[in-house]
Amino acid sequence: MIATLQTEAATHTRAVAIGKGIAIGGDAVVLMVGPCAVEDEAQLRAIAEAMVAHGLRVMRGGAFKPRTSPYAFQGLGLEGLKLLRRIADEYDLLVVTEALGVEHVPLVAEYADVIQIGSRNMQHFPLLWAVGELDKPVLLKRGFMSTVREWLLAAEHIRSRGNERIILCERGIRTFETATRNTLDTNAIALVKATTSFPVIGDPSHATGRADLVIPAARAALAAGADGLLVEVHPHPLQALSDGEQALPLEQLPQLVEAARRIAAALGRTVQ
Repeated sequence: MIATLQTEAATHTRAVAIGKGIAIGGDAVVLMVGPCAVEDEAQLRAIAEAMVAHGLRVMRGGAFKPRTSPYAFQGLGLEGLKLLRRIADEYDLLVVTEALGVEHVPLVAEYADVIQIGSRNMQHFPLLWAVGELDKPVLLKRGFMSTVREWLLAAEHIRSRGNERIILCERGIRTFETATRNTLDTNAIALVKATTSFPVIGDPSHATGRADLVIPAARAALAAGADGLLVEVHPHPLQALSDGEQALPLEQLPQLVEAARRIAAALGRTVQ
């Protein structure tokens, strides 16, 4: 199957349209920003206003949160989905959010423009089959202990059910290094671009686990060929209910956008 992916890999990426004139894998690098977890309207509205001010059009945010500890904040669920959709519609934005299980797929599909499959669920095959039966873009995160081969075969599970609108996301893998949360595998970004036709984006937030490293890691991902970024931002990271230590403070969004534009311009691309 990997051989099939490699032989079909053209010299260009097959762009995945996600709506409103936005495609992942086209000429523009797409920045998807938002909170790790949806908390309240004020949080989302502040982020949406900043996004619009900087020309960004895709909001990410978690309504269902797969946390390591069962005692940590698990998300607002349906209330969070409704809030995401309402604020996104108000500001003319698209929504990327995660489905945790097969039972969540119809609900998430109703509110999201792109369905995210998280790192822990990369090999949850019934979930992959369920999103594979939809005509909806799927963002497939690499498992934090998964090889590139396993990641690509997970994408094949989605594609085997008829859905070709697949976006891969490199979010860092677990290595022997403990100084950062994970290790951003820019090799994998370059390899996927060279050997498959899937668009691929980078997640510098989960890859580093540190807000001060998000922008440098974002630059590295784009330089390696990433078609976009998935970045956690928060108006008040110290008060965040989930992963505040890796959330880029909202006031640093202009620096992220400027860094992305510089790298993109060097590669003949734009940013949206």
